[in-house]
Amino acid sequence: MYAIIQSKGRQATVRQGDVLDIDLDDELAAGAKLTFDVLLVGDEGQVRIGKPHVAGAKVTAEVVGEVKGPKLISFRFKRRKNVRKKRGHRQHYTRVKITGITG
Repeated sequence: MYAIIQSKGRQATVRQGDVLDIDLDDELAAGAKLTFDVLLVGDEGQVRIGKPHVAGAKVTAEVVGEVKGPKLISFRFKRRKNVRKKRGHRQHYTRVKITGITG
Protein backbone atom coordinates (compact mmCIF):
# COMPACT_ATOMS: atom_id res chain seq x y z
CA MET A 1 0.00 0.00 0.00
CA TYR A 2 1.26 3.47 -0.84
CA ALA A 3 -0.03 7.01 -0.47
CA ILE A 4 0.73 10.48 -1.76
CA ILE A 5 0.79 12.97 1.09
CA GLN A 6 1.07 16.73 1.30
CA SER A 7 3.12 18.55 3.92
CA LYS A 8 3.65 22.32 3.80
CA GLY A 9 2.91 22.48 0.07
CA ARG A 10 5.22 19.63 -0.92
CA GLN A 11 4.01 16.23 -2.05
CA ALA A 12 5.67 12.86 -1.50
CA THR A 13 4.92 9.22 -2.24
CA VAL A 14 5.29 7.10 0.91
CA ARG A 15 4.99 3.49 2.04
CA GLN A 16 4.98 2.11 5.57
CA GLY A 17 8.48 2.15 7.05
CA ASP A 18 9.80 4.92 4.77
CA VAL A 19 11.95 7.69 6.23
CA LEU A 20 11.17 11.14 4.85
CA ASP A 21 12.72 14.59 5.28
CA ILE A 22 10.12 17.37 5.46
CA ASP A 23 10.53 21.11 5.94
CA LEU A 24 11.68 22.05 9.43
CA ASP A 25 9.08 22.44 12.16
CA ASP A 26 10.72 23.68 15.39
CA GLU A 27 7.67 22.76 17.47
CA LEU A 28 8.11 19.02 16.84
CA ALA A 29 10.34 17.04 19.18
CA ALA A 30 11.74 13.56 18.59
CA GLY A 31 9.08 10.93 19.24
CA ALA A 32 6.13 13.20 18.40
CA LYS A 33 3.28 11.76 16.32
CA LEU A 34 2.08 13.36 13.06
CA THR A 35 -0.80 12.83 10.65
CA PHE A 36 -0.72 13.95 7.03
CA ASP A 37 -3.34 14.89 4.44
CA VAL A 38 -3.70 12.08 1.91
CA LEU A 39 -4.19 13.01 -1.75
CA LEU A 40 -4.10 9.49 -3.22
CA VAL A 41 -4.11 5.91 -1.87
CA GLY A 42 -3.10 2.90 -3.94
CA ASP A 43 -3.28 -0.78 -3.02
CA GLU A 44 -2.98 -3.85 -5.28
CA GLY A 45 -4.18 -2.19 -8.47
CA GLN A 46 -6.92 -0.10 -6.83
CA VAL A 47 -6.37 3.63 -6.64
CA ARG A 48 -8.48 6.17 -4.74
CA ILE A 49 -8.00 9.82 -5.63
CA GLY A 50 -9.22 12.57 -3.33
CA LYS A 51 -10.95 15.84 -4.17
CA PRO A 52 -8.67 17.27 -2.75
CA HIS A 53 -8.20 14.71 0.08
CA VAL A 54 -9.24 11.06 0.33
CA ALA A 55 -12.08 10.72 2.87
CA GLY A 56 -11.20 8.39 5.73
CA ALA A 57 -7.56 7.94 4.70
CA LYS A 58 -4.78 8.80 7.09
CA VAL A 59 -0.99 8.51 7.17
CA THR A 60 0.65 8.50 10.59
CA ALA A 61 4.31 9.21 11.22
CA GLU A 62 6.76 9.57 14.09
CA VAL A 63 9.39 12.31 14.28
CA VAL A 64 12.94 10.90 14.32
CA GLY A 65 14.74 14.23 14.74
CA GLU A 66 16.22 17.24 13.02
CA VAL A 67 18.77 16.78 10.23
CA LYS A 68 20.72 18.96 7.83
CA GLY A 69 20.49 18.61 4.08
CA PRO A 70 23.44 18.58 1.68
CA LYS A 71 25.61 21.67 1.41
CA LEU A 72 24.75 23.79 -1.62
CA ILE A 73 27.28 26.18 -3.13
CA SER A 74 26.26 29.33 -4.98
CA PHE A 75 29.21 30.76 -6.93
CA ARG A 76 29.05 34.01 -8.90
CA PHE A 77 31.88 34.77 -11.29
CA LYS A 78 32.64 37.37 -13.95
CA ARG A 79 35.72 36.83 -16.02
CA ARG A 80 38.40 39.51 -16.19
CA LYS A 81 36.55 41.68 -13.62
CA ASN A 82 37.89 40.14 -10.38
CA VAL A 83 34.31 39.38 -9.29
CA ARG A 84 33.94 36.18 -7.29
CA LYS A 85 31.26 35.49 -4.67
CA LYS A 86 31.00 32.11 -2.98
CA ARG A 87 28.12 31.40 -0.64
CA GLY A 88 27.13 28.14 1.01
CA HIS A 89 23.83 27.00 2.44
CA ARG A 90 22.53 23.96 4.36
CA GLN A 91 18.80 23.53 4.80
CA HIS A 92 17.41 22.11 8.06
CA TYR A 93 14.81 19.34 7.82
CA THR A 94 12.63 17.32 10.17
CA ARG A 95 13.11 13.57 9.60
CA VAL A 96 9.97 11.46 10.03
CA LYS A 97 9.33 7.71 9.79
CA ILE A 98 6.01 6.56 8.31
CA THR A 99 4.36 4.21 10.83
CA GLY A 100 1.04 3.46 9.17
CA ILE A 101 -1.31 4.04 6.24
CA THR A 102 -5.04 3.56 6.72
CA GLY A 103 -7.81 4.02 4.26
